Amino acid sequence: MSRIKVLPDQVANQIAAGEVIERPASVIKELLENSLDAEATRVEIEYKNGGRSYMRIEDNGCGMSKDETLLSLERHATSKISKADDLNELFTMGFRGEALPSIASVSRFQLQSRDADSDSGTEVLVNGGKLIHAKDCGMPQGTRIQVSHLFNSVPARRKFLKTDATESAHIVHCSRLYALAHPEVAFSLIDDGRQIFKSPICSRLEDRVSEIFGKQIIKSLLPLETSEGDMKLSGLIGRPGNSRSSRHEMLIYVNNRPVESRTLGYALVESFYGHIPKGRYPIAFLFLELPPHLVDVNVHPAKREVRFRNEAQVRGFAIRSILETLRDYLDTLVAPSTFEKKAPAASSEPITKPDLSKGGNDSHVEKPAKLEVEVAVSASEKPGANDSPPAPAIKAPVDAVEPKNEGSHSPILDRSWGFVGWAQEEFAIFNTDAGISLLNVRAAEQRIWYERLKRQYEAQSVESQRLLIPLPVEFDPVSSAVLSDNLDYLETTGLGVAPFGRNFFRIEGIPAWLDESRAEDYLREVITLLRDGEITDKRPLLGLEALAKHAAKQAVRGMEKADPEELQTMLDQLFSCENPLSDPDGRPSFIEISKGELERRFQRNTSAKKDELF
Repeated sequence: MSRIKVLPDQVANQIAAGEVIERPASVIKELLENSLDAEATRVEIEYKNGGRSYMRIEDNGCGMSKDETLLSLERHATSKISKADDLNELFTMGFRGEALPSIASVSRFQLQSRDADSDSGTEVLVNGGKLIHAKDCGMPQGTRIQVSHLFNSVPARRKFLKTDATESAHIVHCSRLYALAHPEVAFSLIDDGRQIFKSPICSRLEDRVSEIFGKQIIKSLLPLETSEGDMKLSGLIGRPGNSRSSRHEMLIYVNNRPVESRTLGYALVESFYGHIPKGRYPIAFLFLELPPHLVDVNVHPAKREVRFRNEAQVRGFAIRSILETLRDYLDTLVAPSTFEKKAPAASSEPITKPDLSKGGNDSHVEKPAKLEVEVAVSASEKPGANDSPPAPAIKAPVDAVEPKNEGSHSPILDRSWGFVGWAQEEFAIFNTDAGISLLNVRAAEQRIWYERLKRQYEAQSVESQRLLIPLPVEFDPVSSAVLSDNLDYLETTGLGVAPFGRNFFRIEGIPAWLDESRAEDYLREVITLLRDGEITDKRPLLGLEALAKHAAKQAVRGMEKADPEELQTMLDQLFSCENPLSDPDGRPSFIEISKGELERRFQRNTSAKKDELF
């Protein structure tokens, strides 16, 4: 008997479902794409229990005849392509013909559809890949699909689903992605009988963004629209100084398809260099249009990623377009008419610019001339201690940092460190018995805070302060679900957060070391770590280390220009740490240049010394 067998269609469909259907939101995505391809102008989405028990998508698109309805449940049956060359001219969302049979193989699936030429609709019911019935039904033109008991035929897959709140958040996020790309379509979203999102047909992208992300965000966005050859880039980007701690509001569309594109993502980040703090990400709703043969949308089973035929050309076009938009905006801020002529003394002096090279290793990059204005605009947006201070640093009380081992001894302490001065305004120079040492003050502070906070997190003894007036804050649905699932965990880290309505929360307590003005930004950054899996209850030790590392960067207030006594106290605390040689990221906290190295550099070798004696 041959060991090689052809798999039954039901098994093949379930395997395909494993690639296409990851969670309830994947079902919504596939069915939404079919509705949009059917030229629907109205789409209604309903789900219950995070989509695991029930989902429904109904549209007023072109619909299908009885034969087409039955044929749509066959694998690779599609109306989008007929030959291989059609893949180079794709203007539709779906094209593989795997979605419907894959979904039907792992759920109880009911499909009802009617086209304009039919007197009645057709209803098909499939349970776990097995056809139950196919009959006529009454309904208006369009398609209605109901999916219940997802993964009922593969219960092992159900165990990988998250909480209802998390799965609901992914559905909301997916629905909003497509609603944003299609303002010409009216969208309605219903969760367990409650309407949580409804948008009529919008004539402008700005109107749809305002409805989805709130009216406040529109004030911080700039319109973008440029073209070059066969490529066109349009959308909205954040003004200089407006940023986020994660990439979650960097939404990119290629030919109206929401995708993850490293090429365009890197172009965005590079274009905003110098306009937002280092380590932050811009806000962007970018739509790239180009001929279909210049982009491959068939490189990912779920069509999340795309590949461009000429990555460098697309990247260069995107960077030029974004930089031009930012430059035009900055020109309006420095136009001659904006300055008062009656104050020549004030305008004759150049605007003082902070030393932006402190934030990292990018000091060799030439900054644009208009950056002075940008810094003035975005100074209030600087997120905190991780970035270079735009003004003289505030000295933190070093006695607030508690070393782990007060009586610990290090060989380095045997050397006499005499403070000499400052180099590059951030490195403290010391004369030692062994030579010269340069202390990276910020790295030393981070190491001290990191070990102190890590011990507090491990002991769940973080000192917290209650806010007299709670801070209200709003999150997107996914972040709200993550936050709701981790309220107790955040309480152990000193963050007291309470629900305050759908997607709204109140910050009622913060760690004692955190400034109140940084509370909202810090909470958003922690949620980003949770969403990205860097903090997780499945790996508690690694999670505490990641949280302590992040918190240490926010706790640092800057000891630049500290006096010798403060520096000596810092050295005592640093050398009491378990690892005084580096900051939490592994960068050196200080470097030493030995006497021998100094003598070699100045060519003062032994023979030269002997010659001096004669």
